[in-house]
Amino acid sequence: MVSMSEQKPPTLEEVWALFRETDRKFQETDRQMKETDRQLGKLGHRFGDLIEHLVAPNLLSKFETFGYQFTRISWNHQVKNANKERLAEIDLLLENGEVVMVVEVKSLFTKADVKDHLKRMYTLRRYAGEHQDKRHYAGAIAAALFDQDAKEEALKSGFYVIAQIGGIR
Repeated sequence: MVSMSEQKPPTLEEVWALFRETDRKFQETDRQMKETDRQLGKLGHRFGDLIEHLVAPNLLSKFETFGYQFTRISWNHQVKNANKERLAEIDLLLENGEVVMVVEVKSLFTKADVKDHLKRMYTLRRYAGEHQDKRHYAGAIAAALFDQDAKEEALKSGFYVIAQIGGIR
């Protein structure tokens, strides 16, 4: 058995080689984590697309029951300013000559999403006013799952709430 006092300390070259190997492993781990994040992001986006495609087909007829006759539907609509900076991204946009319905789609809708949609609506209404767009801007929220507090907050905020089964309240 070799005692601690008999062991030779590592050479500078050995320490440097160990450092390089450790650094290589950290970089590889970082690359793998970034790839995992990218893949999860793609999965989340696809799940969001799925929810949008489940909701969209019946939206026009559902809103007809509330007296809205929308003639146009846009997916993933972006509003940009004169400098091409994105002001807002809209999952589903329903339009006619008098009303614009801005629909936010989520897999799970939370109170934070209500606040985000309120900000989005404020931005869109301000943008419309600056461009003499006199149409009425209304908001709706569609989700597969709702946090109950978020659903109540959305309704109090004046949004239509579109449930997973396609009902509107």
